[in-house]
Amino acid sequence: MSEPLAGGIEEYYARRASEYDRIYARPERQADLAELRAVLSRFALGRRLLEVACGTGYWTLVAAPVAESVVATDAVDEVLGVARGRGMPEERVRFVRADAFELQAVPGDFDAGFAGFWWSHVRRGVLPGFLEGLHRRLGPGAAMLFFDNRFVEGSSTPIARTDAAGDTCQERVLSDGSRYEVVKNFPSRSEVRQWLADAGGKAIRVEELDYYWCATYEVGETQNR
Repeated sequence: MSEPLAGGIEEYYARRASEYDRIYARPERQADLAELRAVLSRFALGRRLLEVACGTGYWTLVAAPVAESVVATDAVDEVLGVARGRGMPEERVRFVRADAFELQAVPGDFDAGFAGFWWSHVRRGVLPGFLEGLHRRLGPGAAMLFFDNRFVEGSSTPIARTDAAGDTCQERVLSDGSRYEVVKNFPSRSEVRQWLADAGGKAIRVEELDYYWCATYEVGETQNR
């Protein structure tokens, strides 16, 4: 077996762009995915939405018909190319190359934010900083939605190792045979709630489906540091 490539998460998703959406075809996950689509549609209705780490635009396509506007961001040009190719209305949907940790540079006026399947890739040590930056960009009173994977034995990719900081890692194999080690954390319901409360979130609601979790809350006041 070849060793995992040394490239980081951006390289991995750049090379995976053309095959990323295959993950949504798993038969056992269809009911949960339908529920997530319904959750996002209700959440995005009439809102000015900032989407973080939009990837190939699979979820942007769900929000676009109901949101007042969507600015969808990602740091990887290859996945943004796939997203732009989906043909969403340019007058209401814009795709912007942006680092999830540098959201202040993203133009727009937002009253809500969304990130699907991003939290799990954020290392535990930098998650508070990410949430703080996100909340500063959205501002107090904005609504926020996260959803991500739960670990399900037999369905999820096995955990390859847990590092010294408590982050869990998976080995991912692309269709060309290339291998990557990717951080993939699976927080519990109580952990998600605690992270959000510590970041100043209000009216936090965390729900678990069979294969996914989702959290909605209101951004609280941020402290100047």
